[in-house]
Amino acid sequence: MSEPIGITATIPVEIPLAAGLRPVDLNNLFITSQNAKALIADAESAGFSHNICAWIKGIYTAVLENGIKRVIAVTGGDCSNTIALGEVLARRGVQVLHFEYPLNRDRASLRAQMEKLMRVLGASWDAVREVKERLDRIRGKLAWLDEMTYRTHQVSGAENHVFLVSSSDFGGDPGLFEGNLDQFLAEVSCRPPRTPDVRLGYAGVPPIFSGFYEFIESLGAQVVFNEVQRQFSMPFGEADLVEQYLLYTYPYTIEGRIRDIRRAMALRELDGLIHYTQTFCYRQIYDILLRDALPIPILTLEGDGPGPLDGRSALRIETFVEMLRAGKEDY
Repeated sequence: MSEPIGITATIPVEIPLAAGLRPVDLNNLFITSQNAKALIADAESAGFSHNICAWIKGIYTAVLENGIKRVIAVTGGDCSNTIALGEVLARRGVQVLHFEYPLNRDRASLRAQMEKLMRVLGASWDAVREVKERLDRIRGKLAWLDEMTYRTHQVSGAENHVFLVSSSDFGGDPGLFEGNLDQFLAEVSCRPPRTPDVRLGYAGVPPIFSGFYEFIESLGAQVVFNEVQRQFSMPFGEADLVEQYLLYTYPYTIEGRIRDIRRAMALRELDGLIHYTQTFCYRQIYDILLRDALPIPILTLEGDGPGPLDGRSALRIETFVEMLRAGKEDY
């Protein structure tokens, strides 16, 4: 098996794959752990304070417990705490590489970051382009999965979330990922189309609590747009690698995300938007800008640590869905 290399956020995954490495999205490694809460407790025992984001603490322990020796830390365009996390991991014997998305979306700067990472990992442009062609085929299938989420509803919001969020690293094995995706698409193609009462969008980082999508569907509603997860799948159909990661909205200013959500509102006929924010994350402030810019009812939810959807959040979601349903009936 190829050597694993952890990533703290989405990077040009083509590069480590072209270098013969197995990328591991540390967020997914943490949140899918059977002991996610224990990982956080271990990090706090090691000195991380309570008011540090749970994702940072979970990533720290997941790296050490899984014996990951190299990590690519996204220190520009993601959580600022990642800078200090990288320094702590380095003191624990982990080799930490850095990758930065330029806030001004400067093409030359982004290309320089890519080429720096390629030099360190030992990947050539030819090898990277070859990997990209392979991943683009898989991304095309993910686009089909996404279309079946909002057009025929044969794919649930939860299933959409799982496959799209996993495309940040393709599970470290694109061949296995594609095989599982092909099998899933064959199965869901046989499902009868459905029509949810209320069509919801989900904005923000993936939720830290479980049961979120399933609870929404129990109310007769469905999430038909997962904003950031869809961005992980690079749905742009762009042949140029640098341009592909310039189009990726998450690392840059909020304006690109707003344009993306607006397009989804029209195409997917969204009735409302749930904006998820993570406790102790600076991106909570973006809720102000989303509400200023988007002409759609918005419910803001905040999550802290891993675990089942809490009762208060469930009640707020139920009330929001009923409000949207009543508005459609009145119309």
